[in-house]
Amino acid sequence: MRLFLTELSRWTAKRWWFALATAVATYLFIALPTALIDNPIFGREIEPTWWAGGALVVSSILAGLVAATYVAGPDTAPRKREGRLGWAGGLVTFFAVGCPVCNKLVLVALGYTGAIQYFAPIQPYLAIGAIALLGWAFVARVRRENSCRIPNRTMESADA
Repeated sequence: MRLFLTELSRWTAKRWWFALATAVATYLFIALPTALIDNPIFGREIEPTWWAGGALVVSSILAGLVAATYVAGPDTAPRKREGRLGWAGGLVTFFAVGCPVCNKLVLVALGYTGAIQYFAPIQPYLAIGAIALLGWAFVARVRRENSCRIPNRTMESADA
């Protein structure tokens, strides 16, 4: 845990701002089409659940933090994309907080009654799964942050 917190303390302001901007963008990207934020374009037939807003906030924060791990720091090289857990967590969040009968994929697969009877009850578990995927992706990427540090090229050429 100490190593994890040490890695986070090394993050630059650029990374933290990127995390914040991505978290806000993720929140808006999911909240607008799922009508968690009232808007004239999208609507819901079924009111949001009491937990949907909180699940979206937590997922958005984690998505922002995962995205910030892709921003190179002053002493690291840009890292390639290694996994898809963060992307999967964002997609699952969309299904978890969305209206069960407004989702065309769910309606085609289960019908209106099936969406209410079968899909709506699993949405809290989808939210938990999305948060777990995003949390796992974030912890894994931060732990690997210092596992194979690449020296800064400007420092190498100055030493030579």
